[in-house]
Amino acid sequence: MPVVMALCIVAGIFLGSYLLRSDLRSNFLKFRGGNKIDNVLDIIETNYVDTLKMSDLVEKAIPSIFKELDPHSVYIPAADLQMVNEELEGSFSGIGIQFNMISDTITVVGVISGGPSEKVGILPGDRIVMIEDSLFVGKTTEKVMQSLRGEKGSKVKVGVQRGSSPKLIDFEITRGDVPVNSVEAAFPIDENIGYIKVGKFGRTTYDEFITAIAKLENQNVDGLIVDLRGNSGGYMDAAINMINEFLPKGRLIVYTEGKNFPRSDAFANGTGIAQNIPLVVLMDEWSASASEIFAGAIQDNDRGSIVGRRSFGKGLVQNQIPLSDGSAVRLTIARYFTPSGRSIQKQYELGKSDDYEQDILNRYAHGEFDNKDSIKLDHSETYQTFGGREVYGGGGIMPDYFIPRDTSGMNSYYSSLANKGIIYEFTFQYTDKNRAKLKEFKTVKNLINYLNTQPMLEEIADFAFTKGIKKRPRLLEESKDLLLNQINALIARNMLGENAFYEIYNQKDPSVNQAIKLIKEGKSIPALPASATKK
Repeated sequence: MPVVMALCIVAGIFLGSYLLRSDLRSNFLKFRGGNKIDNVLDIIETNYVDTLKMSDLVEKAIPSIFKELDPHSVYIPAADLQMVNEELEGSFSGIGIQFNMISDTITVVGVISGGPSEKVGILPGDRIVMIEDSLFVGKTTEKVMQSLRGEKGSKVKVGVQRGSSPKLIDFEITRGDVPVNSVEAAFPIDENIGYIKVGKFGRTTYDEFITAIAKLENQNVDGLIVDLRGNSGGYMDAAINMINEFLPKGRLIVYTEGKNFPRSDAFANGTGIAQNIPLVVLMDEWSASASEIFAGAIQDNDRGSIVGRRSFGKGLVQNQIPLSDGSAVRLTIARYFTPSGRSIQKQYELGKSDDYEQDILNRYAHGEFDNKDSIKLDHSETYQTFGGREVYGGGGIMPDYFIPRDTSGMNSYYSSLANKGIIYEFTFQYTDKNRAKLKEFKTVKNLINYLNTQPMLEEIADFAFTKGIKKRPRLLEESKDLLLNQINALIARNMLGENAFYEIYNQKDPSVNQAIKLIKEGKSIPALPASATKK
């Protein structure tokens, strides 16, 4: 009997081992036929020693795959998609305030006219310290937006501290549609010259842009500055529609082409309302994508001048593809080309996004922002504009008039104030403390006349000292003009809005002043080669 039992045990061990090997072989053969990534995930789920949450594993694996592509193809998790889309969609559902985190507290900087917060009585300067009966301080900006935004018609309770009163005021706010304006400012900047600041190219940008032009024309504007500095792009269709307003019928605006996407051309249809108005476009190193489409079309068609510094260099077209779980991928599907045929996409290597992102810092270190001669252009990629001028590809739009970054007034003391947010915090607190007086001034001119009588430099130095920044009288005097311009502009924004901010801030802006000069002198269109002008 013991011998029989021993033989049975040995036979069981061999049988179990054989069946296990057979099962693994059958799984291997089963998995060989399909998608390799799916096969690997199935193998892990079927055979891994511990139980795994496969959805978490997939969520971590997908971004790694996209890192091996170009720098602009990305995976957007479901939790982030709504916020990412809202920036370009033109509106979102929320309570309708502009806020900043000051001393770890949600501080209302502005209340959107006609929005949910204005209707219940929220005021600029209010501190939101409670949300849904819970203390809400020391949170990130993302957490604040997640808490205050929500489905249209839903309600949120907030506890507000107003002024120095220790007692909170309770509000119940019904969330509603809040506009996201992409045209940040539009006003006559000098005599008959209009200025339009476009912050991004979103769903409503074209409509906002046309409205801005119409208002400026009603104010007898006969020259236009379009400011695209810092504009990282957005919807290509918005840029195409905006360019159409400036070009005669039949002119090429842009074309796209990719491996699976045959060439597609966009032409002006001749219905534009600003085809004859003198035009200057402002750009810098952060102007990208749709901004470069706009500037490239204007430059290649000899329709206006580009003023500023070489743009970012993003010439790749992404398509956003939704996934079943609410996430999405933005996949590069084509390249876009300016009318002369140049691709302005700067060089990159697949899977080396870190090197790509380092490019701006390399350009800064190389001196490109300060000296035109430091710009590395690929003269082997030479193209011609409609009128025969030479332009270059190989990375960004090169301006017709280079303007170095303005470093006047910048020193170690100013940098300390700027980097630690002292200028912004001081101007907000000054506004908050003097709001009743500042309300008396209804125009930018009257407000500035008053502010110029106030000891702003002494006050900001005292305020900075309370924040741990030692007083430096000589350096403060060096930065005097720069600081006063920024202080006045920020206070004006708090009281009178974005137009007031740019109206003041732009007074000492070299790029804006160059643009004004070009339009006044009738030189908004760069001089064409002699051979072209004789045609």
